[in-house]
Amino acid sequence: MKTFQSPSEQLACAAMASGKRFASLPEALHWLASRIDYERTRWMSYEERCLHLDRMGQLLALLQHPEKAFPVVHVAGTKGKGSTSAMVAAILQTAGYKTGLFTSPHLEKLPERIRINGQMVPDQDALQLFNLLWPSVCQMDQPTGQAPPEAIRQQLPSPTGPTYFEILTAMAMLHFAQKKVQIAVFEVGLGGRLDATNLCQPIVSVITSISFDHTQLLGNTLEAIAAEKAGIVKPSVPVVSGVTQPGPREVIRQVCQTQQAPLIELQEHFCYSYQPPRNLPLSGQRGQMDFQYWGPGGPWHLEGVPLSLLGRHQAANAALALATVALLRQAGWKISEQACRQALAQLHWPARCELLPGRPALLLDTAHNLASVEALLEVLQESFVPGRRLLLFATTHDKDVAGMLTRLLPAFNEVILTNYLDNPRAMPVEDLLRLARQIGGRPYPAAASPAQAWEIARSLAQPEDLICITGSFFLIGQILPLLSSTSPTPPSS
Repeated sequence: MKTFQSPSEQLACAAMASGKRFASLPEALHWLASRIDYERTRWMSYEERCLHLDRMGQLLALLQHPEKAFPVVHVAGTKGKGSTSAMVAAILQTAGYKTGLFTSPHLEKLPERIRINGQMVPDQDALQLFNLLWPSVCQMDQPTGQAPPEAIRQQLPSPTGPTYFEILTAMAMLHFAQKKVQIAVFEVGLGGRLDATNLCQPIVSVITSISFDHTQLLGNTLEAIAAEKAGIVKPSVPVVSGVTQPGPREVIRQVCQTQQAPLIELQEHFCYSYQPPRNLPLSGQRGQMDFQYWGPGGPWHLEGVPLSLLGRHQAANAALALATVALLRQAGWKISEQACRQALAQLHWPARCELLPGRPALLLDTAHNLASVEALLEVLQESFVPGRRLLLFATTHDKDVAGMLTRLLPAFNEVILTNYLDNPRAMPVEDLLRLARQIGGRPYPAAASPAQAWEIARSLAQPEDLICITGSFFLIGQILPLLSSTSPTPPSS
């Protein structure tokens, strides 16, 4: 493994000579927010003129290739990639390894995306990283200048310097290299083939699942989406796949064969069974799973593994994480069965079917496509007591909103619709309300902001009810600050 040397004095001198040094983290974050951000841009194209690895490669070269300093578990997929990444990182950390974790998007604050052993990058470190990155970004901007977001929305072919996500990806790589992590887990941002994370150095690649999402960018067939996700496959690097649909599975198999990458597949090399908790929130139970692996380095069987995260879909993610660990163990990483059990039992991964204590009960979930909505409804059916349920919902205009509402509206007694703020991708509440009336055949309460919607939900809910908030990472991010000041009533002793 290459030993990383911290960024050269030449970089630091260039930053000082430029006269531009961020004096505070808010100043640096303001600069970052000025970059093209496809998470918040209404229009984008999944093409080389918008997303391409050459630009990211140039940035990493200017930073002296921090991505080569540590091995990576690289995780792609339509659904479950964030949770699977968090599980793998938690197991590695519990096993005693200094572990980096890069995920996206964040819920409340940007440092959530970059963690070492579960700890977010400290503000002082983040400021230092921005100051190290700034000269390189400016150097790349100089030939043509940074095209404004308006130009992208108008589909002008102007080249750009590094984007918001590319800067954050490089920042994570630089931070992990400086802090000498022993291994890192990187979640793909979008797709895989053209994603900025795809220049990492994986020792295992993971594809969690394939379903319809971002179809206007990745393709309108599962096979096309699978091909983009399989773009993370590297020559001879083993791949763990949770994909079971015949078409997408065959696409991944063909890519792995071309790359001579060993492929470990769900139902072919490992399987799991799940025992869900019952009668939540009254029982306080947790689910558990049995895991069987007979792939390379096997066999390996684990029974009665406790899971802190709710849902059959999280058991599937845990199985992927354990299959990944099986490959790491075969490669010489010392990871005990106890470390696996402890990590999966204790992992806290916010807003993924997260049940908060109190009355009424509150369930937060970042379900933002049809497959994740169906997973949420399965959790409600399997694990929660029957009763009156309220939904607070907002989403993004480019999702299958009609499909999501068709599943959600019949499952809740009351539905409050809203839109999250300060993001052009948000579906306006007026459009959401119109669509909901068409599907549900009745009017629904609506609010102009998440804060107003939360007040409506609280006013309608009785102590024995369940409030579920879902539809978008951005919605949950704007709801979370409200909960500390208006938390549900704690249960009586």
